[in-house]
Amino acid sequence: MQATKTNAVRATAPRRKSLGRRIADNWQLYLLLLIPVVLTFVYKYIPMYGIQIAFRDFKASRGYLASKWVGLEWFERFFTAPTCGRMIKNTILLSLFSLLWGFPVPIILSLCINQLRFPRYKRVVQTVLYAPHFISIMVVCGMIRIFLSPSGGLINLLIGKQIDFLTESSAFRTIYIASGIWQDAGWGCIIYLATLSNVDTSLYEAAKVDGASMFQRIMNVDVPALLPMAILNLIMSAGSLMNVGFEKVWLLQTDLNKATSDVIAVYSTAVGLFNTAVNLVLLFIVNTIASKTSEVNFV
Repeated sequence: MQATKTNAVRATAPRRKSLGRRIADNWQLYLLLLIPVVLTFVYKYIPMYGIQIAFRDFKASRGYLASKWVGLEWFERFFTAPTCGRMIKNTILLSLFSLLWGFPVPIILSLCINQLRFPRYKRVVQTVLYAPHFISIMVVCGMIRIFLSPSGGLINLLIGKQIDFLTESSAFRTIYIASGIWQDAGWGCIIYLATLSNVDTSLYEAAKVDGASMFQRIMNVDVPALLPMAILNLIMSAGSLMNVGFEKVWLLQTDLNKATSDVIAVYSTAVGLFNTAVNLVLLFIVNTIASKTSEVNFV
């Protein structure tokens, strides 16, 4: 009797289509998927061939294969350099402080913007916050130099002094991190606003009926909705923790602030392979911690 029931269930259950059949039925979707796959392969995987530049005395005129193989010479030179410890320390501190201070800002901005009830004013606020992201690094650094100029700079006019902040090693990290938050925080909150737009409005209505204040609605409705996306962004940020932007550091660096501005990216691009290895380890560590504490696993 049991065998008869099992056979009947198998007979009525839909047959699983083969992979070829599924592709044939949904070829338009697979064709669209092919575009990002090809772009990822061309711009992410093919350039991996150039990793060997870290192990060669690379000459552009000779190409990869004709350049002399030097093995670990560049790494030995880096790790034995007198400034090696300082560069690693500055790279870690700049990245860590940027993540510590910069990561919560887009979340807070998205929560604040989501509370605005006038659509036109909301769009204006979003546009003003997004705009700095589209300014080039060179222009941003030029603006920083103008604002911090000891002669006529806005900051010095406000404090009534003449301080050349870019020559102060103690001020470089603050300048670097604050300018990064100003430039990217508005752009970073887009994904959180998109997440909040998908929250069921009945949850807000139920919270109002229960007498919840605005702060309580944010903490009990908005924050839980943002948590998975925040964890994903944290994991992605940890995966690039050692990648301090070369252009910005180079444009703001002076001989007097090298104590805090000398980073690995300025020293050598070949040692970028070392950064990548560290980032990969950090990526798995943060994902493991996040999956154990929040039951969210992305890797």
